[in-house]
Amino acid sequence: MKTAQEMKPNSVMLIEGQPWLVQKAEFTKSGRNSAIVKMKLKNLLSGSSTETVFKSEDKVEPVILDRITVSYSYVADDVYVFMDEDFNQYELSADDIESVLPYIVDGMTDECEAVFFEGKVISVDLPTTIVRQIVYTEGSARGDTSGKVMKAAQLSNGTVVKVADFCEIDDWIEIDTRNGEYKCRAKAPA
Repeated sequence: MKTAQEMKPNSVMLIEGQPWLVQKAEFTKSGRNSAIVKMKLKNLLSGSSTETVFKSEDKVEPVILDRITVSYSYVADDVYVFMDEDFNQYELSADDIESVLPYIVDGMTDECEAVFFEGKVISVDLPTTIVRQIVYTEGSARGDTSGKVMKAAQLSNGTVVKVADFCEIDDWIEIDTRNGEYKCRAKAPA
């Protein structure tokens, strides 16, 4: 058992038999009251989110989830299929992988991690940084260049990302999958 204060973002804890991912944890200590931890949690089975408050000394049960390396294989209807190195297939619905769906494209070679809870695959995590190609973007805008000038760019799967003004069609870019932000231009994957 750990105290609520020890739970950090991206750790998982068990509440009433359900695994909850800590998305945000904010420790607050006031002069009069006991210290508290405000947490934003996401249920890994149902996908629902909530915000809750724990006393800093409250005991919680941390969960260690099993993870294996998988690669994206194909999609059939709304079921996405991932495969491990032993050719075992893991099927996930679009709802299960909603947060990474904008970055999944046919033929991608990124190594992903399948996350298991009690022997059942519950989600897939992409690498922190991925490389994708721009298929459409408007030309550069002349004028105000005093700040960071960004424009919309469309990827091959239809996802729209804000990129630097100098990015062009067919450029390869790095994207941070945690927040969906453009990082820099990149070389085409080998």
